[in-house]
Amino acid sequence: MREYKMRRGEHLEERIEDMEATIEDYFGTISTTEEYKGSDLYVVEDPDNPVFQRITAGAVEYSGKKDKLAVDFEERPAEEVIAEGNADAAADAVDAKNDFLLEATGRDAKSRRDSMKRSVEDSPDEADEV
Repeated sequence: MREYKMRRGEHLEERIEDMEATIEDYFGTISTTEEYKGSDLYVVEDPDNPVFQRITAGAVEYSGKKDKLAVDFEERPAEEVIAEGNADAAADAVDAKNDFLLEATGRDAKSRRDSMKRSVEDSPDEADEV
């Protein structure tokens, strides 16, 4: 599960007023919810795009902090998708993920990668602690 921050000064609930409807628009019908860090996330067990096997997404609430977007995209093996003749769906899957994350966070793929790199660099290396 990955967690994404919003742009400075922005909040998730302002960017996406109806998380459930937005997830369904991008990925398909929500079949259930799943608890993650005390928050209920939406689960799409049969996504519209054949590249995805399962998608879990939603807002994670933190006391005293801004909410974060938590997302887990479970994808099927590429060989399986290609063997079924759905190779074109891979590009659509990438677009759907990036468009959804851009709408939710206000950050494009490059700024999300840079942010993830900074968070990894900022966390202490476990090897140094031994």
